Amino acid sequence: MLTKLISWNVNGLRAVEKKGFLDFLNTCGADIVAIQETKAEPEQLSEALRTPKGWHAYFASAERKGYSGVAVYTKQKPLNVWQGLGDVEFDREGRTLILEYPTFFFLNIYYPNGGQGPERIDFKLRFYDCFLKKSKALFKTGKTVIVCGDVNTAHEPIDLARPKENETHTGFLPEERVWLDKFIEGGYTDTFRHFVKDGGHYTWWDYKTGARKRNVGWRIDYFFIDTPSISKLKSAGMLSDVMGSDHCPIELVADL
Repeated sequence: MLTKLISWNVNGLRAVEKKGFLDFLNTCGADIVAIQETKAEPEQLSEALRTPKGWHAYFASAERKGYSGVAVYTKQKPLNVWQGLGDVEFDREGRTLILEYPTFFFLNIYYPNGGQGPERIDFKLRFYDCFLKKSKALFKTGKTVIVCGDVNTAHEPIDLARPKENETHTGFLPEERVWLDKFIEGGYTDTFRHFVKDGGHYTWWDYKTGARKRNVGWRIDYFFIDTPSISKLKSAGMLSDVMGSDHCPIELVADL
């Protein structure tokens, strides 16, 4: 069955509601919509966001108010839903939702930003390793594994407008990029790069510098699929005309 998946860092779910998010949700044609950086607990959301008609909604929130958080809206009720990776150090930040369906696992993850110094970069890399361990366990089930979210790292120089200027900045550090190499070598495919080989395609632009108008951006939002399931891919792309956040949504269509 063809399934359309969308992933979007909305930079605040309550804020993007005021910018037409519910209209987007109900007209985008997706079967599953994964949201990162909700910046809210469910009880802080409107009823329309908590229980939109025709959707099952799931949330994972951070202990810290107004920070991080992920959500998944799905047309089909999953078999199981898990919050977190099973490590309290990471799970208290509300960064992970894992949904199980009859033929696949769906992971929506808001990976940490490495800003604020070396300790946070270390946290980010340890989160990556914890996630990789979880993804490998799911891989062994034999079901298709789809991972999406804001990875907060651009993988290759082609994935950001100004690679040379950012070689010493978090989000494009060698140790962050090496982890993405490790993940892909471990049996996963970057679905966008499976279809699109050229540059100039980005998913995040700095608000402060008006970078989106000039398309000076970074591709830090991804859909991955386990490589044995690559034949199920139909298309992958970016919805760069959708506004409301400093990120644009990304989409994947697969036969699941």
